Amino acid sequence: MLDIQFIRDNADAVKKNANDRGMDVDIDLLLELDSQLRNHTKIVDDKRAERNENGDKLKSVEDKKSDEAKKVIAEGKSLKVEIADLEVEVEKVREEYNALMMDVPNMSHPETPLGKTDEDNKELSTWGDIPKIDNPLDHVELGKKNDLIDFERGAEVAGSGFYYLKNDAAMFELDMVNFGMKFCVENGFTPMLTPDMARKEIIVGAGFNPRSDEEKQIYDIEGEDLSLIGTSEITVGGYFAGHVFKKGELDEPKKIVALSHCFRTEAGAYGRTSKGLYRVHQFTKVEMFILSKPEHSDEMHDHLLDMEEKIIQHIGLPYRVVDVCTGDMGAPAYRKYDIEAWMPFKNGYGEITSASNCTDFQARRLNIKYVTEDGKKEYIHTLNGTAVVGSRMPLAVMENNQQPNGTVQYPIL
Repeated sequence: MLDIQFIRDNADAVKKNANDRGMDVDIDLLLELDSQLRNHTKIVDDKRAERNENGDKLKSVEDKKSDEAKKVIAEGKSLKVEIADLEVEVEKVREEYNALMMDVPNMSHPETPLGKTDEDNKELSTWGDIPKIDNPLDHVELGKKNDLIDFERGAEVAGSGFYYLKNDAAMFELDMVNFGMKFCVENGFTPMLTPDMARKEIIVGAGFNPRSDEEKQIYDIEGEDLSLIGTSEITVGGYFAGHVFKKGELDEPKKIVALSHCFRTEAGAYGRTSKGLYRVHQFTKVEMFILSKPEHSDEMHDHLLDMEEKIIQHIGLPYRVVDVCTGDMGAPAYRKYDIEAWMPFKNGYGEITSASNCTDFQARRLNIKYVTEDGKKEYIHTLNGTAVVGSRMPLAVMENNQQPNGTVQYPIL
């Protein structure tokens, strides 16, 4: 969420940014509702003051049965009804205003490339040598040949987009998750296992409200105020919702590494690369999450990217780092870096990690603050980055480490 005063002062820039990010938000209507809300609130406050004056006037009337008292009482009753009607109108405007405020995306870093899709992302660096494989098999073929993945039984049991990992593939994913958790802890992150569900107010607070039903990524639990999470970024952010860090408590940024299962509908993904493990409905992910003072967030963003690169280099995957364009960032991120591993089945790169600086966007929605040196309460900055992820990392490992005889040589972590 952006500060409404910032939106008032920078309406044209906010409009352009929303357009650059492909988000249809009526900023003019938002500002009109903001003006209505302030005007209506002032009228209600004035009427309440008038009602208080009326109450004081009644107290000064000695004969409570006199015509004067009856007139004052009648005026008080009229004011009460008027205020109640005005409060209904204020609440109606407030609901529409709040809904629009939640739709406004974060601002974008000045160096974020303009674009609509991942094809417009800017390559920043590359690492590793792309393997030369004669007649490579893709991970689906490798999984079937070596009894590593069973998509057919996954579909029969849970539906398309679900799968079973078996044998070395199952053990490698466990090793990868354990390695990612241990590596992060060794680098100052506090380990956490989170729920796989969250209340909708937490999901929306984290910025995961869909642009449309066609793009909705969240599975809702029917009859419950709960949804399955798409990332533990949601539940870690929710853990600190409403929290105020004491003075000095964030002198060093607070770093969390969290493990969860992740669930995504992948609505709106039709026509995009979706073979095998590349786009599934459930996977395991180790996520890094940082809460910091505003002056530390750029440094922490670089730190997250550095952590991701070290992990992927240890696994041994060739990759490139891209600066994600405006139309591919989603709502919360101010700036976002993706790491894309080489994937032979694509004959190109595919995203395996992201690192985002969300500035105070999530903190405003979740009401997370810290006490400054002069005793004021200010919003913190939040950042997140993928340490390791099931599905796409194992996909890249299988395809890049296939042997001439069609087996897979898994790296030792």
